[in-house]
Amino acid sequence: MYPLKFENIYHNKIWGGRNFKIFRNNLPDGKIGESWDVCCRENDMSVVLNGDFKGYRLDKLIEEQGSMLIGSKIRKDKFPLLVKLIDASDKLSVQVHPNDEYANRVESESGKSEAWYIVEAFDGASLVVGTKNINTKCEFKKAVKDADVEMYLNKFPVKKGDVYFIKSGTVHSICGGVIIAEIQQNSDITYRVYDYDRGRKLDIDKSIDVIDFKLNGQRKIGINIEMDGYIKTYLCLSKEFSLELYDINNFCSENSDFQRFYIFTCVDGNGKIVYFNGEEKILKGESILIPASLGKYGFYGRMKLLKSYVPDIDKVEKDILSKIEE
Repeated sequence: MYPLKFENIYHNKIWGGRNFKIFRNNLPDGKIGESWDVCCRENDMSVVLNGDFKGYRLDKLIEEQGSMLIGSKIRKDKFPLLVKLIDASDKLSVQVHPNDEYANRVESESGKSEAWYIVEAFDGASLVVGTKNINTKCEFKKAVKDADVEMYLNKFPVKKGDVYFIKSGTVHSICGGVIIAEIQQNSDITYRVYDYDRGRKLDIDKSIDVIDFKLNGQRKIGINIEMDGYIKTYLCLSKEFSLELYDINNFCSENSDFQRFYIFTCVDGNGKIVYFNGEEKILKGESILIPASLGKYGFYGRMKLLKSYVPDIDKVEKDILSKIEE
């Protein structure tokens, strides 16, 4: 096995734009809102872009390689993560995602928690994360009916490098002017609460079912650990996924984990990954999957990489504590 890159799967959106051209040269025509870069879904399947497995569908490669690819602790029948880039040139709908229990019961699907890393922020960039001055579902339903939703939204101006964790049940929206790297559970369930009178279907009753008004967004600062040649920041840790930022000045040495795969997404700069019998360039906006069986590898260059994976929470917590105590 070797580090895998995948073809970009582009989605036109009414709120999309052309800002991926800042770092991509393969953009199709249209208002491109999303690039699904690591995904394993029936209608949106990643296809390997590099090496001996070029042209393989990710699901078929998992069937063939099993734990050598995804690890001994990861279910073979349900790839757990989806990594995408979002170009929000206009406002997305105000929306909410269900948790696992509700999604499994109502939709026969996984729930959806996600994390946002701001790759680029343009003039007026802002996000909605959570609500304010409202405490009950009845109040919120009336606000939706009266088109007063916006006055109850928790809106934040954002800048490049900001990070937010959007737990399932959190009302949220991207208000335009940003490119975002989104790490999420492998689910495509979105309940629209409000859509700025654009005429698309709303999901009011299901939204009201799953909203948790106690969830309000705070920018994630994380825990910084200075390493030799790079700074590692632990940003988010949940049972769904862990998210870490590697700010690499010249070199970073890593080892794969036979229990799980890793995904690295380059959110700034460029460089390369060197492994046992080869190397791959890494450019801004690219994601690369590290197979569980890869072994030792290293990153060279000046770049910022998001590392996402399904964690052993106890192990990660012990690792953080050991670094702090050094």
